[in-house]
Amino acid sequence: MIFHVRMDVNIPLDIDEEKINKIKLKEKEYSQELQRQGKWRHLWRISGEYSNISIFDVESNEALHDLLQGLPLFPYMDIKVMPLNRHPSSIRDDDS
Repeated sequence: MIFHVRMDVNIPLDIDEEKINKIKLKEKEYSQELQRQGKWRHLWRISGEYSNISIFDVESNEALHDLLQGLPLFPYMDIKVMPLNRHPSSIRDDDS
């Protein structure tokens, strides 16, 4: 199943810088591993915001939910999910 996911990160200003830097490093490692596995197919930064648009390819809604909850920055995120389906007019074989 393909999902369009917008993640807006809202880190409190009073959080310890060393703590948040460790969380960000774990986040990078986790996201890159999911990309290598093919579960996190695309990742784009939204210009001028601490936000991203991502495309996930996972087996179920529950799998996506578990994956997103595993993000180290999850407690600081507002997340919006849109399930996607292949368009019948698409000429691309890899967008299902």
